[in-house]
Amino acid sequence: MSIVRFIADLHLSHANMAKRRGFSTVEEHDEHIIAKWNSVVNKRDVTYILGDVTMEKSSPYPLLDRLNGIKHIVLGNHDRRQDTKKLFQYAESVGGMINYKGVFLTHCPIHSDELEYGIVKNIHGHIHDKVVMLNGCPDPRYFCVSCEQVDYLPKSLKDLGIER
Repeated sequence: MSIVRFIADLHLSHANMAKRRGFSTVEEHDEHIIAKWNSVVNKRDVTYILGDVTMEKSSPYPLLDRLNGIKHIVLGNHDRRQDTKKLFQYAESVGGMINYKGVFLTHCPIHSDELEYGIVKNIHGHIHDKVVMLNGCPDPRYFCVSCEQVDYLPKSLKDLGIER
């Protein structure tokens, strides 16, 4: 049985992000992401990458072939649209916001007003080590799956507490 998972903000081969995340080199950073991913994702699993595969370059895309499973990509603010054709070589689909089982899958968190129309949860990336707040508390409708938030492990709906 396949499992569907979610992760965001891989930022493959991005030197500044590797340093910010505490890695000595981009190679160490990328290898850590690959090892963590492959420790939970098998070849039949589906993973949605919610933006920022890299930092505005396509040369790291071949690293996606080293990640187990079927990959669907929601483009982020650092994924260049002109690279989409090349990105399709490494992913099953590439696009924008997705409605998955009544949950919005986006790169950036969507405006809270959008969660009033039947889709009441948002799995997203973009804000890395921050959370969406509501009245001074974490908003339970938002689930940030930036690498830093999920220990570099793609998470299932069950892992996130959305589904039993």
